[in-house]
Amino acid sequence: MDISDVMIHINQDLNEQQRKTLEESMRQLDGVVSPRFNPGKEHLLLVAFNPDATSTAVLLAKVQSFGYSAQLIGA
Repeated sequence: MDISDVMIHINQDLNEQQRKTLEESMRQLDGVVSPRFNPGKEHLLLVAFNPDATSTAVLLAKVQSFGYSAQLIGA
């Protein structure tokens, strides 16, 4: 299994609960290994995923389904 990473920039300021909810929701997607926000960089969501099971478009769409404005970085 190959693992890739993608960085998603979220334009809104998310509080701790919103970040936790988003991470938990991303974990439920098939192929997602590890979604996480790093302290001090709360606008950036790093997602490790299996590209054979999901795509960056699906990951971005999931973030946007919460009503957040977001874009992929470096993809």
